[in-house]
This record gives sequence, C-alpha cells and structure tokens, in this order.
Amino acid sequence: MKPVRFGTLTAMILVAVVARILPHPPNFSPIAAIALFGGATFASKRLALVTTFGVLLLSDLLLELTIRGGLQVGWLGSPLSHGLHSGWWVVYACFALTVGLGFLLRDRRSPINVATAALSSSVLFFVITNLVFWYKGGFYALDFSGLVASYVAAIPFFGWSLAGDAVFVTALFGTLAFAESRWPAVRAPRPVLAV
Repeated sequence: MKPVRFGTLTAMILVAVVARILPHPPNFSPIAAIALFGGATFASKRLALVTTFGVLLLSDLLLELTIRGGLQVGWLGSPLSHGLHSGWWVVYACFALTVGLGFLLRDRRSPINVATAALSSSVLFFVITNLVFWYKGGFYALDFSGLVASYVAAIPFFGWSLAGDAVFVTALFGTLAFAESRWPAVRAPRPVLAV
C-alpha cells in the first residue's frame, strides 16, 4: 500500500475513533463504519481486521477509564453499559463479520453497494447481539414471547445504529472518494494484469 494512502486511511480512522470516545447516544458509533471501511480499503485483509480490533479495544479501554473515572456516564447510567463488558466477544464477532462485508466491497465500491453493506452490517449487529442478550442476559423469558420482547425493546438502539452507520459510513467513504478524485497519491494502485 502506498504510504500516502495508508496515512490517509489511518488518519481518517483515528478521527472517527474520537467520535466513539466522546459522549454519544447508545449505538451511535463509528466502529461498524470503520470495520466496513477497513475491509473495503486496506490492501491487507489482516491489517483490516487488526485495525478494527485495535480501534475497538483501544476505544473500549478509553471508555472504561472515562466512565469508571466519572468523566462520563454509560448509556444506562451504569459503568457496565459501555466500554468493557461481559458481551464483548459478541460485539467483536459482529465487527469481524462487518470487516468481511467490507472485503466484498473491495472492487465494487459504489454508493448503492456501500449503503447495502452498511445496512446489512446494522441488521447483522442488531440480530446477533440481541439474540445473545436475550439468551444470556437474564432479563427476558427464554421463550418466543421473551425473544420478541427483547427485540422490541432494542428497536430504539437499532435506530441509533442505523443513524450512526449512515453518518460515519458516508463520512469515511465520501471523504476517501473526494480525496481519491483530487489527489492521485491517495488512490489505490491498480493491479497489474499478466498477459
């Protein structure tokens, strides 16, 4: 990967991370956008995964420190509602799948494909995390009515996820498209075809 492109992508991701650390509505976060963006733009798939998990872990640790230090409050007024928590593995798995969706965009980065991948990521996160929360959380009956109640209660969080993903995906992919159109050094190198 060209140094200018790598530096540009990294700087864009670091700016987006700040939005996760600042107080924000529940699930209005740049992490899914970063995962999708990394998967679609970093030359190395491994680097895309490492970047996503590194950003997620670093921001989780910073949130944990600021919440426990009383500098901000978790979503539900509880230090357990943000940062590090018992369901971290589900969240990380969902974002790994989102990086995979980004891989599918590598040579097909059109506005409709990016929007479809972002929506798919939001739905995937909603379905998986709430299924696990219903099963492991102890708040709902472990039957169909409890499952439905769990998903219904999570609808406001889903709305914030959709809004956050739309804002941050648009910002990341839009900024990159603008930069690539203005500065050739930011563009991804074209693969050389063997004849």
